[in-house]
Amino acid sequence: MSSKVICLELSLPWFQVNALAFIPSSEENLIKSEWALFSHGYTSHKGDCLNWATRLVQAGVPCMIFDQPGHYLGSFHEVSKFSDFTDHAHELFGVAYVRLQGLLEQQLGFGQFPTNTAVILGGHSLGAFTSIKALELPVFKNTQRMAVAIGIGIGQRQATHLFETAFYEKTLSIRRQLVSPQLDSKAVFSWLKSAKENLVISGERVHMITGEDDVVVGPNGMEAFLEVLEKQGNVVTWEKPKRLPHHEPGAATAHIYSFLKNHFGWS
Repeated sequence: MSSKVICLELSLPWFQVNALAFIPSSEENLIKSEWALFSHGYTSHKGDCLNWATRLVQAGVPCMIFDQPGHYLGSFHEVSKFSDFTDHAHELFGVAYVRLQGLLEQQLGFGQFPTNTAVILGGHSLGAFTSIKALELPVFKNTQRMAVAIGIGIGQRQATHLFETAFYEKTLSIRRQLVSPQLDSKAVFSWLKSAKENLVISGERVHMITGEDDVVVGPNGMEAFLEVLEKQGNVVTWEKPKRLPHHEPGAATAHIYSFLKNHFGWS
């Protein structure tokens, strides 16, 4: 049996989203005991994480990628209130984890795959932030966990966000219509900047990958967020590839796999 892709929905009381689970082949590779869960950035969709999951499932890692709530490129589901999104979007990582466990049992058989020993929470931009926030969810309390955060930082420019400058105004006029009206760009960018600056999290493991040519994060943006995390006693490592533009998260695939292979000692 080759690796299998399963379409599903993830639900919380405040919203639901579409997701894809990737179940490794039990014949081609030894199934890994580490699992990976990924989500995407603002106005985008889970397809941004497809290359990441494809590479990992080929190596035997069970994966799930899912849409952020209220993002129409992924699924036509609304968000009723902005506070529902800011308070609960990160909890989808916990739902994804539980659903992946059930799907592995259903597809491979109970006891026919290794017991989970570590969970990799990851994402791009907005998804990177929610993955870090999800590290402290109760469902992961007794599990070795880490975040792999792509294209993330705290912008050091004066404008709230690069997308709000005149250069990107026309692009944003279209892109802001690709999300629920409750997720207006001004509200999202303002919240994200403040949430990253004031994030309270400690004792976690985070690996950050942001390109030198990522004009959205901008110069010293990754370093600014790195400082916030390190000051609270988190263990943070980072990479800064010369080429990893913000609009091409798939280009991070080789960097993600190489890091995880070395970190977990995969053969």
